[in-house]
Amino acid sequence: MLGFLLAVLTGVTLGLLGGGGSILTVPILVYAVGIETKIAVALSLAVVGTTTLFGTFGHLRNKNVDIKVALIFGVFAIPSTFLGAYLSQFVSSSIQLIIFAIIMMLAAIFMFKGKKNLNKKEPQKNNELIILSGFFVGLLTGFIGVGGGFLIVPALILFTGTDMKKAVGTSLFIITINSFFGFISNLNYVEIPWIFLIQFTGCSVVGIFIGVRLVKYISQELLKKSFAIFLILMGLFILFKNISAG
Repeated sequence: MLGFLLAVLTGVTLGLLGGGGSILTVPILVYAVGIETKIAVALSLAVVGTTTLFGTFGHLRNKNVDIKVALIFGVFAIPSTFLGAYLSQFVSSSIQLIIFAIIMMLAAIFMFKGKKNLNKKEPQKNNELIILSGFFVGLLTGFIGVGGGFLIVPALILFTGTDMKKAVGTSLFIITINSFFGFISNLNYVEIPWIFLIQFTGCSVVGIFIGVRLVKYISQELLKKSFAIFLILMGLFILFKNISAG
């Protein structure tokens, strides 16, 4: 029951921030539900991919998705997603969670930096860096089940000159694609509990609709800073737990 309530929280986070759902899903599945790490990584990709798909529809209607940039990004992210899933089979679950914890704290740094600082940068087109970003995000997606929104949004702003609103919409579209192929790439390595996955995903989808409704009532800056602090604390918890276990 707790796991399903936390699944709603994952969706709410996606609705409020346009990202951050995947960074919550793996710890929820591992520590609250008790699912083995490698299975949790695969499940998180399905959950987040489906949930962000619903969020993407709204952004498409509002023309906040740059399809061309998303496709360029995705062309290089998709192959590296399969590579990440393959490489994940050669490391232990503890190593995966340690890397995950480091990524969580990196996400917190991006959130503390905030959109204002990002938008002060001079917009620039850099196809090479878009390609490199796509490859790196895809690798992370397959390896630790992170959709990469906290990396995609800054990359789109800095390397394509995309404004914040369109960067969030485009990011959700990319996360949907990456997560779908990441889930497919993991099917050969783990056994999926399909009934649980459908139930958990359904709760997360309910959450994203709640988050979208709440977004106009909550200060985004306060929410982002609070969530960043939570990420740091959770990242440290996972890091120390797995380092001591090793």
